[in-house]
Amino acid sequence: MAPSGSRSVDCWRVLYWIPVLFISLIVAWSYYAYVVQLCIDTIENMGEKIVYVLVYHVLFIMFVWSYWQTIFTKPMNPLKEFHLSHSDKELLEREDRRESQQEILRRIAKDLPIYTRTMSGAIRYCDRCLLLKPDRCHHCSACDMCILKMDHHCPWVNNCVGFANYKFFMLFLAYSLLYCLFVTATDLQYFIQFWTVDGKTHDRLIQYLNGLPDTQAKFHIMFLFFAASTFSVSLAFLFAYHCWLVCKNRSTLEAFRAPTFQHGPDKNGFSLGTSKNFCQVFGDEKKYWLLPVFSSLGDGCSFPTCLVNADPEQPSSPSGRNPSIKSAGESHQFPPKPLRESQSRLLNNGQSEGSEDRDKRGTSNPALTIEKET
Repeated sequence: MAPSGSRSVDCWRVLYWIPVLFISLIVAWSYYAYVVQLCIDTIENMGEKIVYVLVYHVLFIMFVWSYWQTIFTKPMNPLKEFHLSHSDKELLEREDRRESQQEILRRIAKDLPIYTRTMSGAIRYCDRCLLLKPDRCHHCSACDMCILKMDHHCPWVNNCVGFANYKFFMLFLAYSLLYCLFVTATDLQYFIQFWTVDGKTHDRLIQYLNGLPDTQAKFHIMFLFFAASTFSVSLAFLFAYHCWLVCKNRSTLEAFRAPTFQHGPDKNGFSLGTSKNFCQVFGDEKKYWLLPVFSSLGDGCSFPTCLVNADPEQPSSPSGRNPSIKSAGESHQFPPKPLRESQSRLLNNGQSEGSEDRDKRGTSNPALTIEKET
């Protein structure tokens, strides 16, 4: 007999799929309303009918494909090197002195590409997953796991939006917006015809009151216009917001709370310029930009940062040095970390010699306290 606790968890998991089921039903109905009721039964011009059906199916396929990828792409978790070994876990649990705990975490984090800290300056440590959090990684309470470059947990896809599927989420927003705009634009003239006060519309209104077959097409066309136009407005705002986030190389969580580095919070800490920020999400091969296939750069565990390499978006000081780099280099120097292949591909080759020298310098980490984040 299954424990009552497991049954309640399974029940909650089923409930989480309700928003996805709702969206799926709306999309299935919109397909019937547009293809059957509008294109086949209402539009009389054959050329117009063929064009509408072809364009609609292209947008529909891309929309469903990107939505499917956003839902069923499993979120990526930190690599094994960020997890505490069994011996380190036992050491951390046995130690009561804070200094000893600090030494354990410093030893583990010494060779890891970790630059962000908690608000108090400690290494970001997850006591549920027992790992050191990579940069931009957060623990999702809904998924109960640490998600690489977590943006947010979206109930409409019943999944975490993060490094593994953020491109799919962006394409989902883009194609759903185009889908709704196309349906709204092509349905508008037939929507207006039902509300134009003339003899023909009067007959249709009488048929509507009498429940004749014409009412079915009227209902679907009218409601399809209202639904598509309403979704278009909300999707336009959401898509514009995430386009801004991509250009600034921020996640939704980072937009609300700037990532904290050793020198303090910096909202532009990961920004490398608009073009490089875009390539981090969509990749550097243009043929994959519009397709919901994974092409993002990197491994999700390490990211180039303007605090180690000059950020072209940041204003330069008269001496040509980035103020944030200067502050970090003088007061809180980062330990030298290995730049991964994904980072090197995004960095400028023409950086000044002074910047390269500053990248190579480093001292040991200052004393860090353990702060458990969830």
